Amino acid sequence: MNYLAHIYLSNEEEEITLGNFIADGVKGKKYVQFPLGIQQGILLHRAIDSYTDAHPIVRKSTKRLHKKYSHYSGVIVDILYDHFLAKNWTQYHSIPLHKYTENFYNLINSNFDRLTPRIQKMMPYMIEQNWLLSYASIDGIGKILDQMNRRTNNQSKMNLAVIELTKYYKEFEEEFTLFFEDLKKYSKNKITELKRL
Repeated sequence: MNYLAHIYLSNEEEEITLGNFIADGVKGKKYVQFPLGIQQGILLHRAIDSYTDAHPIVRKSTKRLHKKYSHYSGVIVDILYDHFLAKNWTQYHSIPLHKYTENFYNLINSNFDRLTPRIQKMMPYMIEQNWLLSYASIDGIGKILDQMNRRTNNQSKMNLAVIELTKYYKEFEEEFTLFFEDLKKYSKNKITELKRL
């Protein structure tokens, strides 16, 4: 899953949210250097990624893209799924998305020194361009995919995936909706399990 889903699945717990957000930049056992709540967020992030990658519904989505985008298919599906979460946000949360994202940006601003260097560098762009809110539109997703493509030196062609999003919009949305119900339950149980450790 991509940023918005990881933040949402952190159960509104600040340290777990921070850990879940920075997790990609924390390799191996380095997570033990962080406070317990952030450690739990990092481990939650890893568990969510493993669960997502192995889920049959997600594999159905990635298979649709695999011929054209190869090993980038999973990254694309993560971004597309964040689009459906943002677009249908009112079904998942009582706080409007613009306010929810504002609260999150305030959280990371006030915890800047606890973020990884890569996230610290990326954060101003994320906030200025309001990535999380932009996920709700196809145009916004197009810009995110374009940025991702540039990060691969235009090798991935991820910027073109808006074509498949538009063509198979109904299929992707149905798959996301079914999968996300499973993922919400899984994440909630995982948080409970991590707190027992």
